[in-house]
Parts: sequence; structure tokens; C-alpha cells
Amino acid sequence: MTRGFYIGRFQPYHNGHHTMVERIAADGEVEELVLGIGSAGDSHTVHDPFTAGERIMMVNKAVAEFDLPTYVVPIEDLDRHSVWVSHVQSMCPNFDLAYSNNPLVVQLFEEAGIEVRQSRMFDRERLEGSEIRERIIEGDQWRDRVPDAVVEVLEECNGVERLRTISQSDVVERWEAKADESPSD
Repeated sequence: MTRGFYIGRFQPYHNGHHTMVERIAADGEVEELVLGIGSAGDSHTVHDPFTAGERIMMVNKAVAEFDLPTYVVPIEDLDRHSVWVSHVQSMCPNFDLAYSNNPLVVQLFEEAGIEVRQSRMFDRERLEGSEIRERIIEGDQWRDRVPDAVVEVLEECNGVERLRTISQSDVVERWEAKADESPSD
């Protein structure tokens, strides 16, 4: 049995990620797929607003439509690139090949002897996590950029409200830090 691996922070899981999983499912090269939730320990910041559990729900609900057994595994950060692949492997079921377009991730897997498949990005200008998070914060249209299942999860966990609140806190904290740096009169 051939098993693939695809990792992302999925903050949130969006239509670009979904298209990648759809392509993996359609090409038939793997019979199962492990989806790694990167930076699993990070949450409640503008960069990483959603918990690992919320992202697992997003991914599980979204990929249920594909005829491909999928395992979603949280993977905490390890700030040592030389051992990152073995860390990932220790957290996941065995996999035969990896999917990524991130140059560092590709290099690390290849150095570890794991075959990597790359594919062109899908509508990258619109489908980027930071752009979607910014749209949520600003109250702009974002729901068309994520699967419906992700919208449902974000509504269930009050993710939109959380992200907007966090962004206000971050603005205040940055402003206060800047004010502390200024010379006093």
C-alpha cells in the first residue's frame, strides 16, 4: 500500500489546500494520505488563530468528500531542520512519498531520501492563509475561499470573532511596545 504525506498549517484550511488534496486523490498514486497539521501547538495569534483541534475538524470535514482514506495528525514545531523529517516520521503513520511546494520542506524530505511530488499552486494570489485571515479581520468576503465545511467549523468555534479580537489585541500591543520605545518628554 502506498501512503502519501502532505503538511500545512491550515490557518485556515482553504480551497488551495483542498485542490491539492483533490489532485492527490484523483491521480491515484497513493491509496492513503496523511495530512500533517503543522505548528500544532500554536493558536490564538493573528498568524495562527485556530487550535490544532479546530484545524483537525476543518480538514476532516472537508476531505470527507474524497474517496481516499485520510489520517490527520497534529505535528508540533521543532526548530531544528536537520531532524525535522525524523520528527514528522515519529508522529505519523509510515508514508512513502511527500507532497509539498515549500522549497525548504522539499529539500529536507529529499535529503532524508523521501520522494517529493510538487504541483503548481492553485490560485495562489487569492488562496493564501494570510490573505484569508486579513479578509476575516476586515469583514471582507472570505467564505468563497474555503470549503463550506471550514465555514461551518469557524462558525461553530467562533473563529471569526476570535480572530478579530486577537487582531485588535495585537494592534494595541504593538502600539504600546512602540510607545515604550519612544524617548519620554
